[in-house]
Amino acid sequence: MTVITTIRKVTIDLENKAKQIAKDLSISYVTRNNLGIDKIKQQENADTVIIVKKDKLVLDLPTGEMFFHPNMAQVRMKRLRCGDIDNMLEAMGGREFLQNKTVLDCTLGFASDAIISSYGVGPKGKVIGLEVNPLIALIVKDGLKTYLPTNYDLKSAMDNITVINQDYLSFLKEQEDNSFDIIYFDPMFRHALTDSKSLNPLRQLADMRAVSHEALNEAKRVAKYRIVFKENSRSLEFSRLGFTKICGGKYAPIHYGVIDLN
Repeated sequence: MTVITTIRKVTIDLENKAKQIAKDLSISYVTRNNLGIDKIKQQENADTVIIVKKDKLVLDLPTGEMFFHPNMAQVRMKRLRCGDIDNMLEAMGGREFLQNKTVLDCTLGFASDAIISSYGVGPKGKVIGLEVNPLIALIVKDGLKTYLPTNYDLKSAMDNITVINQDYLSFLKEQEDNSFDIIYFDPMFRHALTDSKSLNPLRQLADMRAVSHEALNEAKRVAKYRIVFKENSRSLEFSRLGFTKICGGKYAPIHYGVIDLN
């Protein structure tokens, strides 16, 4: 069960924000009353607590804390600004092709790839990010608005992402033919590349389902130009789903499968 509370030194604005989120998610708001988070969990019989802080939302999970941060997107964008290429953007067609395009990110997660996609399409393009887990969607949607980046390009890219809490298959079925230029899948790897403790909380909430042929067929209908699929370079998913064009460095741990549609 999930409940929501605030920091100990609460303001009216933070309290109102917490109450609104509680209403939106149909969960209980718990007045902090100087209680520790473990005490709130025990008192409310909850395993997850959303904590509304001044600058961010924090999820306190059994596996650790989780909050929004652009993570590797900052590093990748710095490299792009210095003239380097990004394998994901290249798989999508390259930065010149991507300008002003629309990208549907079907597996948003913590939006690191969506931020780079947004930088690639530019301010006149658009990125829609789908996240099936309501807690991850909440944290990322709030974080994209409230996180204070170190440069304008990162801020602009974050501002140009729309987060939707919906399963990608149901969303794709609702869309018209050729309604997005690029469709992107980054399913959570079933076999993790690292044992990073920072990813453990995300793994607890993440959708671990493999992409289905039904979803891929819907994506082929909805995408105008290209479908891009990210996976472990040794994964058998590319073969299972019929991706024959594979992009990425020879020794890179991550590869991108590409289906060209036009």
